[in-house]
Amino acid sequence: MVIKVFLASSSGSTAIKKKQQDVLGFLEALKVDYAPLDIACNEDNRMWMRENVPVEKKPTNGIPLPPQIFNEESYCGDYETFFDAKEDNAVFAFLGLPPPPGSKEAKEAEKAFILENGPVENGTVEIETVESETVESGTDDAEDEENLEAEEVEEENLDDDSLKPPVKQEEAQEEVEDEEAKGEDDQPVSEQEEEDE
Repeated sequence: MVIKVFLASSSGSTAIKKKQQDVLGFLEALKVDYAPLDIACNEDNRMWMRENVPVEKKPTNGIPLPPQIFNEESYCGDYETFFDAKEDNAVFAFLGLPPPPGSKEAKEAEKAFILENGPVENGTVEIETVESETVESGTDDAEDEENLEAEEVEEENLDDDSLKPPVKQEEAQEEVEDEEAKGEDDQPVSEQEEEDE
């Protein structure tokens, strides 16, 4: 795929010249193959560019100004859209090209891919999702949430004496007697009491 950049080699506007230089310089820095097509010296290039810029992208007078950028026959945009893509680190996406490995744009594209499709291992996508794991275990998300809530309620209830099951009368009496016996043993004994025993 060749990127076509329509330029005007003999433009009287310094703003247009500066925009053209900015686009070409950035494409060269990224090592993107492009073909500069002059619309000032070649009437065919001028007519092709004017016919292929989408109507919604043309200015009010109907004549688009250079630079205009195409990927083969596909319109990419003008300087303003190129500049926006450059600011967003999305120039390769703007141009319709795959980003080079290791570039910032490639890393962002990989992160977006992983978010949409899951982690990639050795070039293949793992198809492990939370949904498939719960289906294998025979439960679904709603049941898991109910079980989790029930466990939380049980934990809270362990601390609340009013929610404990009732204790039989005999067991309660035995506990009281045991505590009293412990209490007697824990009391300091005076010398007098020791002599009486």
